[in-house]
Amino acid sequence: MSEQVSPKPKARPSISDVALEAGVSKAAVSKVIRNAYGVSPAMRERVESAIDRLAYRPRIAARVMRGASFTIGFEVPHLGNDFFTQITEGATSKLAGSGYQLIIAPGLGYLSGSAVLDALVDRQVDGIIAIASDVEPAWLERLAGHVPLVLLGRHDAAQAYDTITDDDAAGVDLVMDHLFALGHRRIAHLTIDTPTEMAPQTHRLATYRGRMQQAGLEPHVVFTKAAEHDAYDTARDLLAATSPPTAVFAGNDTLAIGVLRAIADRGWTARDVSVVGYDNIDLAEHPLISLTSVDQFGIDIGQTSIDLLMQRIRDGRTEPTHHRIQPELRVRASSATARPS
Repeated sequence: MSEQVSPKPKARPSISDVALEAGVSKAAVSKVIRNAYGVSPAMRERVESAIDRLAYRPRIAARVMRGASFTIGFEVPHLGNDFFTQITEGATSKLAGSGYQLIIAPGLGYLSGSAVLDALVDRQVDGIIAIASDVEPAWLERLAGHVPLVLLGRHDAAQAYDTITDDDAAGVDLVMDHLFALGHRRIAHLTIDTPTEMAPQTHRLATYRGRMQQAGLEPHVVFTKAAEHDAYDTARDLLAATSPPTAVFAGNDTLAIGVLRAIADRGWTARDVSVVGYDNIDLAEHPLISLTSVDQFGIDIGQTSIDLLMQRIRDGRTEPTHHRIQPELRVRASSATARPS
């Protein structure tokens, strides 16, 4: 009886196979996968059709085989937010002694998140930490097929990349319980507008509205831009109203500090208008600021993001991990009992 020989398993298609099938270069295939700029619709259609025909999926592990760059990219939407600094400190502390370096890539107000992420990939970073509220999940899924990715803050149901999010609903519940217990009923929410339902600001806004309505109160939402000076200008107008709020819940501490400055300009204190922020940045603890704030542990977020990236880079993990932070309220002098009406 002749011995049966099992057929060899079919080789997994490579990026070279896709390039050959589509009749383009490997660089062109890489650009299509990353959704990079400069790709014509016709070329994108040819490459995506070849990917579908071959059932090609980029190998993250192959980058390690070709040699690591020992760099981690960190994309931030803009500079000036101290919470991002906390995350950066956590990430760099975790990388200490590892041989890896962190590359900070801010949007600076004129580059979109996708352009910054593309630039990091072009520099062959081994992994990316991103705070990218304006980038579509499908685009990030394609990017994560090429380089390990951890997305911070946004509540994506990702399949190819990891996420670290705060339990934003629980955090806002802590804020509202605190302000209601102090007797506040005219509570305004100062936040930034965001185009995505997955952003933390969207979750916080929805929870604030729900809590106000449950208490039989009218929500008062005020939108501003992300910088502290913008929050200051917006807060000045808010406080100048005929019946200003007795408390302001700011969507992050940068906005909250702008509100505190506007309150100080009027010679008011927390007894006139209480302020609660979100993030618990280092400045919140300063005795001259003493900001009540929700702590979502920025240092821990930075350290955890590195742990997740290294699991993918070194260990080859491919299953998505979605890590959720349980927030805590730090009560300080910026919130006080409401004055009787």
